[in-house]
Amino acid sequence: MDVTDLDTSDPDARRRWYDAQERAIRADRPHALLEAYGAWELQATQPSEHADRQWLEVRDGDEVLGTASLELPLSENLDVAWVEVNVVAGHRRRGLGRALWDELAARATAAGRSRMGGEATVVPDGPDAARGFSAAVGAVEKHREDHLLADLPLPAAGVDPAYEVVAWRGRCPDEHRAAYLAMRNQMNADVPVGDLDLEAAVLDDARLATSEERLMRSYDVRVAAARRRSDGAWGGYSLLFVPHGADHAWQDDTLVMPEHRGHRLGAALKSASYAGLPADVSLVHTWTAPSNTAMHRTNTAMGFRVVEHMYEVEAAVGPSIA
Repeated sequence: MDVTDLDTSDPDARRRWYDAQERAIRADRPHALLEAYGAWELQATQPSEHADRQWLEVRDGDEVLGTASLELPLSENLDVAWVEVNVVAGHRRRGLGRALWDELAARATAAGRSRMGGEATVVPDGPDAARGFSAAVGAVEKHREDHLLADLPLPAAGVDPAYEVVAWRGRCPDEHRAAYLAMRNQMNADVPVGDLDLEAAVLDDARLATSEERLMRSYDVRVAAARRRSDGAWGGYSLLFVPHGADHAWQDDTLVMPEHRGHRLGAALKSASYAGLPADVSLVHTWTAPSNTAMHRTNTAMGFRVVEHMYEVEAAVGPSIA
């Protein structure tokens, strides 16, 4: 069985690929959060100017046994290829994962990349196959984040009276965009990355607008931001995605600007985002590095529990690598 490219023009082929990936992941990770199908399909059919993405598969007839993805950044980190490999349970230990990895490595090398980065996620005290595979292909662990999960509703966390919460859904209003861009870029610069050597993405208005437009096709995008009453200074923001029609939310960025810390704004902004969710949204996922002690403590104090450990790994590739 050979590694082939997914025919992204075929709706049935796209669905089979995505469903195989989901089966492979959920076999070991009952709390895994997958990218919404609509968001993944948008990437597969309408490429972004900031990344070249490719999808591979191993099939037996029409049955997809293994999947892989390759992302080649085009704006930052031009020496990196981001990769993912998944093999459906029952078809593992037959060399399919290694065949997919080798093809990804060949393509990354052909694209002039010297590093391949990915994630190995495991359940605490559960199967360790993902980390075992990454070690077998020569990948080294560079950073860890915990995947945390909370049942909604959570107890409300009030905002410091010195601040007001400004909230919006979808596109950031024009009058807030400059401040929001400044905070988003601060978040990109500050987010913990462990031993990974990465350039932070820098957003301008056009790039933010493109991202917002693409995300809104698949998610209810919610932002809560804190503004100090005395001088209008922005103290932080929290970004939440709710896949259309889903029963869960995905907590993305939460930033408190350095000079505004100590007011429990992180918990207050998260709480404000969750308060307006529909009643059928019953779960919220988030990720936090254990090294980010303040945010990790905020999350667990709110009622989040650790359900997975995610290890960011990196392997060297290129003509000089045997």
